[in-house]
Amino acid sequence: MNSGTNKTSLYYLFITFLKIGSISFGGFMSLVAVIQDEMVKKKRRFSEDLILEGIGLASIMPGPLAVNVVTFLGFMLKGMRGALLSMFAVIFPSFALVLVLSVLYFEYGDLSMATKFFDGIMPGVIAIIISVAFGMAKKSIADFMQVLICILSGLLLFFFGGFMLTMALILAGGLSGWLAYAKQERIDHQKAIPAMKHPLKQTVFFLGGAALILSVIIIMPYIFAELPETVEMLRELVLIFSGMSLSLFGGGYVFIPAMQEVIVDQLGWLSVREFSDAIAVGQITPGPILISACFIGYKVSGIPGAILATMAIFLPSGLLMILGSHFLDTLRGSYIFKSIFKGVRPAVIGMIFSAAVKMGFNLTLNWQVMVLFLAVFLLHIRFNISATILIPLSGLLGLVIL
Repeated sequence: MNSGTNKTSLYYLFITFLKIGSISFGGFMSLVAVIQDEMVKKKRRFSEDLILEGIGLASIMPGPLAVNVVTFLGFMLKGMRGALLSMFAVIFPSFALVLVLSVLYFEYGDLSMATKFFDGIMPGVIAIIISVAFGMAKKSIADFMQVLICILSGLLLFFFGGFMLTMALILAGGLSGWLAYAKQERIDHQKAIPAMKHPLKQTVFFLGGAALILSVIIIMPYIFAELPETVEMLRELVLIFSGMSLSLFGGGYVFIPAMQEVIVDQLGWLSVREFSDAIAVGQITPGPILISACFIGYKVSGIPGAILATMAIFLPSGLLMILGSHFLDTLRGSYIFKSIFKGVRPAVIGMIFSAAVKMGFNLTLNWQVMVLFLAVFLLHIRFNISATILIPLSGLLGLVIL
């Protein structure tokens, strides 16, 4: 368990991830950048290595990468309660905003102001990601091999992309680290980290309790709903989205075609236009793109549908991530694990750079966008102004100058 456990309260986790979840526009890499800036650089709650380990684990687990990483960090700092509270806190701002936008959309169909705010935020988000990636590279990349891994992973992901390549790059980085560093790590091997304060028995107990809660949520519509059709629709929402949560790997963009096939083509819950708008709403709000499940749930069954669809898409994979986090903590003292992550870390950093560049290609370049980008980049890297201030400010300026 990370040393931050003793000095980190549940209140701190809730407030911090609530704040981070409110301004993490731009997807997974944006969230990572804000966490690094707020919790590592400024508050020193844990090491940068812990984030990279979380990314490595989240990449091989089902479900949304961003929420899985937050769940991992919450667990490492405050065990099961910290994991569940952190997961809830980082999702809630996006959920609340998507719910409001969903109501406005189905009433009025106009989200132009939100889109303009997002257009202003994106240059700031890209600037923060690049700034943070530079800082991570300076701390985690120490020799030619790691530089090579970083550059190759970034270039390959940029030119080819795709989830399978992402997985392959992480695995290749780990294999390279093992081949290059295992011998030296074995020589320098120290005693393993003491056992966790959260034994597997306790973890299984809480997982069982969470599963029971989820079961109750599924059963509740049968007890209180007046219309059998409403009951069946809520039940189907939970089953479909929880199934996706546990069966799809690689983050939000991998989910989109699967969601479209089921939600649009098979069930006909949304039209093609409505589904596209659901994805757009997920993109113009902070947090993970899979928050689009809230939009879909609202269209199908109103506010109860929005709540249940959101819980179903995030909670099952989050519980699985908690279990994986338990075993990861027991491995951290292994010299093999250390050597593998010496290769995984530069691979992840290279992919962070690649993500920022790809996001930049989606911008409409003009002098206003360039001014926003350069201003945020310089304010962050030179004057150390927090991303939680710069990103909303970028969006507000976008409303004025774009």
